[in-house]
Amino acid sequence: MALQEEGDDYTKDGTVDLRGNPVRRSQRGRWKACSFVIVYEMFERMAYYGISSNLVIFMTTKLHQGTVQSSNNVTNWVGTIFLTPILGAYVADAHLGRYLTFVISSAICFLHGNNRFTELSELQGMLVLTLSVSIPGMNPPECSTTSAEDCEQASVLQLALFFGALYILAFGTGGTKPNISTIGADQFDEWDPKEKMQKISFFNWWMFGIFFGTLFANTILIYVQDNVGWGWGYGLPTLGLAISISVFLLGTPFYRHKLPTGSPFLTMARVIVASFRKAKAPTPRDPTRFHEPSSLEYERKGTFPIHSTQSLRFLDRASLKTGTTGQWDLCTTTEVEETKQMLNMLPTMGITFVPSAMIAQINTLFVKQGTTLNTMIVGNFSIPPASLSAFGTVSFLVSIVIYDRVLVKIAQKLTGNPRGITLLQRMGIGLIFYIIVMTVASFTERYRLKVAADHGLIHQTGVKLPLTIFVLLPQFVLMGIADAFLVVAKLEFFYDQAPESMKSLGTSYSLTSLGIGNFLSSFLLSTVSKITIKHGRGWILNNLNESRLDYYYLFFALLNFVNFALFLVVVKFYVYRAEATHSVNVKEEESKVVGIKEDE
Repeated sequence: MALQEEGDDYTKDGTVDLRGNPVRRSQRGRWKACSFVIVYEMFERMAYYGISSNLVIFMTTKLHQGTVQSSNNVTNWVGTIFLTPILGAYVADAHLGRYLTFVISSAICFLHGNNRFTELSELQGMLVLTLSVSIPGMNPPECSTTSAEDCEQASVLQLALFFGALYILAFGTGGTKPNISTIGADQFDEWDPKEKMQKISFFNWWMFGIFFGTLFANTILIYVQDNVGWGWGYGLPTLGLAISISVFLLGTPFYRHKLPTGSPFLTMARVIVASFRKAKAPTPRDPTRFHEPSSLEYERKGTFPIHSTQSLRFLDRASLKTGTTGQWDLCTTTEVEETKQMLNMLPTMGITFVPSAMIAQINTLFVKQGTTLNTMIVGNFSIPPASLSAFGTVSFLVSIVIYDRVLVKIAQKLTGNPRGITLLQRMGIGLIFYIIVMTVASFTERYRLKVAADHGLIHQTGVKLPLTIFVLLPQFVLMGIADAFLVVAKLEFFYDQAPESMKSLGTSYSLTSLGIGNFLSSFLLSTVSKITIKHGRGWILNNLNESRLDYYYLFFALLNFVNFALFLVVVKFYVYRAEATHSVNVKEEESKVVGIKEDE
């Protein structure tokens, strides 16, 4: 009996320690290991948002860039941050594994040139960035003129140092972002009913940690930047990044790890090429005509086979036995199904581009709006415009707790789904909230412009409107609620629906959508600005009182509405992947666990 209990203590999902040995669930993983990962992310996000939240203000006030240029520079940088994880996901899934890829990327960003590697750490990027905003002479002289065009512009050297540091940081995060949340989710064994239920809650609390760090950045750090100095304002995020890496490393003895299984891109390419090579071959119904190793062979590797599905049937020819056995001629049924799963998620990823572009816009334009409003609260104390996003963060945190502890339990009783509602349904609710956010923002901006016109301040710059900054509060609160539905569901969806051997790549889909969304944001902002200036009153000008941001926000509301209609089409045809554990029902399994506990 003791030997049987000891055997049951080992995980069944193929996780190992750093030496490749099987691990016991009582010694590694679960919430104990996840606590280090979540605390890491909290400090890391504090560092990131300590830079990004107020970056547009730094570019306009210190580098003397205009509204469109500064906004595009921010979104292009953020877009790069969220596109580089594709490379990190490839390295993790194909070669080093998630843990080693993460640790190396935290310390080193490899830049290959002239047959040698230049080591530039993510932390060094933060240090260089801090120095670039602190050392006299690294920025143009102070300018009292409110129009950026009338001020002395930053030199090529100053811009190279500042943006060089930003992009070193961007490339350094390429290996951390797709792997850190995946490492956290790997701490739960889906073959264990109790841990499977815990994994469902993981992404909610993961995002809770992210936004808790964001709250600190949007309040304390931004206040320091605006009232103490940019050197201290960027120095503290640098310290936060150092702390986050240290916390993660402290948790090393408690982590479970999954071994790399080969290049996901190579697997997908082989399946596509093999299916095209056999495009004219008839597809038989006999399953023995398709190549698939025995389940025992998969079990020895710590993996499992995936049965054939009805989607993308054309790709089934890649596993059809025709006599040729080259790696570009014959694939296994499991490899075909893995490729199908990754391709099936692409339409959903495309649907997230528009809300990602919108998020990038409001994080910069809302802050710019705040600079035109009365920021005084009590006496001489004023709230930095960028700190208003803290209310959106609080809204998100409260929404996550209510959703996880109240709404899910109510929905479970109504639907029988262990998640309460499906991941796509949760995303759909978030998309509806985004439409509401931009509609409210449009009416709020129209009211702000009316106040400016009533007081003769349309053509005035640098003059605060007699309107409190808290008029922007409703749109930030609604944005927090929208994020609690869409952002969390999106991350969990791409992780959950990716095959086991491609989890890092699946997670990178979520980040890639943010990256493409930011570049789409830059394109839309530049295009709309040029077209509207050419044909009359510009919608986005350096002087926001002369702009028509209300039209621009309404444009985004309509764009989100069209995007939601496309989302409904995608949902209609999407089929969730089969559970890896082939379990009957998570809720039934949970009840069994509860029954066992009661018997004990």
